[in-house]
Amino acid sequence: MFDSLSTKLTGVFSSLRSRGKINSSDIENTCADIRSALLESDVALSVVDSFIDLIREKALAALPNLQSGSNQAQAIFEIINVELIEILGGAARRIRFAKNPPTVIMLAGLQGAGKTTLAGKLAKFYLDQGDTPLLVASDLQRPNAVTQLQVVGESVGVPVFAPEPGNGVGDPVKVAEQALVFAKSKLYNMIIVDTAGRLGVDQELMQQAIDIRNAVKPDEILFVVDAMIGQDSVRTAQAFQEGVGFDGVVLTKLDGDARGGAALSIAKLTGLPIMFSSNGEKLTDFDIFYPERMASRILGMGDVATLAEQAKKALDTESSAKMEEKFARGDDFTLEDFLEQLEAMSKMGSMSKLLGMLPGAGAMKKQIENFDESEIVRTKSIVQSMTPLERQDPKVLNGSRRARIALGAGRKVQDVNSLVDKFSAAQKMMRQMRNSGGMPPAMAQSMGMPAGMGAGPISSRKSQAPAKKKSKSGNPAKRAAEERG
Repeated sequence: MFDSLSTKLTGVFSSLRSRGKINSSDIENTCADIRSALLESDVALSVVDSFIDLIREKALAALPNLQSGSNQAQAIFEIINVELIEILGGAARRIRFAKNPPTVIMLAGLQGAGKTTLAGKLAKFYLDQGDTPLLVASDLQRPNAVTQLQVVGESVGVPVFAPEPGNGVGDPVKVAEQALVFAKSKLYNMIIVDTAGRLGVDQELMQQAIDIRNAVKPDEILFVVDAMIGQDSVRTAQAFQEGVGFDGVVLTKLDGDARGGAALSIAKLTGLPIMFSSNGEKLTDFDIFYPERMASRILGMGDVATLAEQAKKALDTESSAKMEEKFARGDDFTLEDFLEQLEAMSKMGSMSKLLGMLPGAGAMKKQIENFDESEIVRTKSIVQSMTPLERQDPKVLNGSRRARIALGAGRKVQDVNSLVDKFSAAQKMMRQMRNSGGMPPAMAQSMGMPAGMGAGPISSRKSQAPAKKKSKSGNPAKRAAEERG
């Protein structure tokens, strides 16, 4: 969503870094360029002007104390980063749990914002945390809303309280009240109430939401907003804030191609935090919203923290420990290890999204956009068609073996040759760069990147590479003397 804004801001900072000594005129030009970029991204005018005024004031105040050189540009960059984090809400806020369960979370918002799917994502998120959520079908207006919630609940393994069929039948307030009693009797520690929406803000919508709020007294009211509707999302949020009131915002459809102005406006204008974000159609495409991480992505610095968290979830602890010990010993990276990395990467989700979190991803934009997600599946099929010996020692892969592997994987021999060549290059680089940074070899190879990008640290401990054997002399007398030595 923020690709266009990130690209423009990266260009602004690149221009600033290219200057030697920065003066007030440079700061004014930088502020003007940033203002233009933000307005083009559909950020609210009042937010933009307030943001630019703060940057200008702090940058000009800091200018006399800055030394000439690249540090000046970096200092200005840090000021912008800090203020951008503040616009996005400052710090992440978690759900406030009730002292006496169940914790009641009520979802509000317009129809089409994705409340029902979001309810399932939120339930799965807390189910994975060890909580016992219950989904409540209080949207009895939208056609098949109850059925949709039941399907979503079944897919994430969370029960749904749905005593009414919906489609205009039933009282949503009574359903919410009954759900609260049911949850207490069955010892659920959380209920998530899905409410009805409309195509626009109207009095009937507001009154129904108010009645449900008054009936169940939610611990958290979350306003669910489609991040792709731009400035309308801010106006809608303000209308709900005045009518029903809410405690936090959930942004959906952050994976869309909209300009992203809503995310940069809504927290500032409502004075309430963005608590969660949904960035895909899968029920796992959901997480806590971290303003500092989002600011980092917008400014082109990537989101390594989220990437690391997703990797930690996907990687098997035992396998990671074995890999760490292996590299500490100085053992070679094998195709068996490579296959394990591919399996872990498949669990982490879309490769394009993962690569987009890397620092400097903007420079690889075309490669990322053109990345074929099925390439990982094809690569896995080739490695899986190998015998354990072939995975451990690719040197045994002669012509007949490669032909057999290609046939078993449904690929061409050229595909097998290409994979082996890339793997050999990455394996050599791993020996040279065990302690240097970079993406995992599997990720680099799957993108067809240079082997050097595949060398990444497995452990923070320094490992000793095996000592190279000295070449033996061809003279028998000298060789005997070397061996005695």
